[in-house]
Amino acid sequence: MLSKPMAIASTLLLATLLAACASQPPHADAITFVLVRHAEKADDSKDPPLTTEGEARAQKLAAGLDEAPLRAVYATAYKRTQATAAPSAGAHSLPVTTYDAKLPARDFAAQLRREYHDGTVLVVGHSNTVPDIAAALCQCSVLPIGDAEYDRRITIHVDAQGRAAMQVDRY
Repeated sequence: MLSKPMAIASTLLLATLLAACASQPPHADAITFVLVRHAEKADDSKDPPLTTEGEARAQKLAAGLDEAPLRAVYATAYKRTQATAAPSAGAHSLPVTTYDAKLPARDFAAQLRREYHDGTVLVVGHSNTVPDIAAALCQCSVLPIGDAEYDRRITIHVDAQGRAAMQVDRY
């Protein structure tokens, strides 16, 4: 049994710790991550540009994000991903932040979730990286992206309590 001063001190310490935890929610607001594969590429070389159709798709992506409070735009260092991301970044006066395509998906997803707590973040990647990044962000299963598939948009919405929900559509 604790002495009365120790009991009071323990109670005050516990109350202080609980108040600190209650005032530090895991996420201040909701964050939305939009993930897409780069738009149509000109050829199968190592670093091709976009086709005319791909450039139009990049513009369509930007138009679809016009209303979103876009906070950041990420793309790998390849011409096709940078060109897909550029119209969205430009429309919101943001730089395209280059990320390493070889970075493990779980590490990149953890970085994104640590750095952003509100608004929308666009991530442009590749058919072999986007599904894994999306799965890491939402802790869910994501279907692979086919070689000829350029129009899938994966949206991961993370609420204020840190719960994630995925939506998949076409653009």
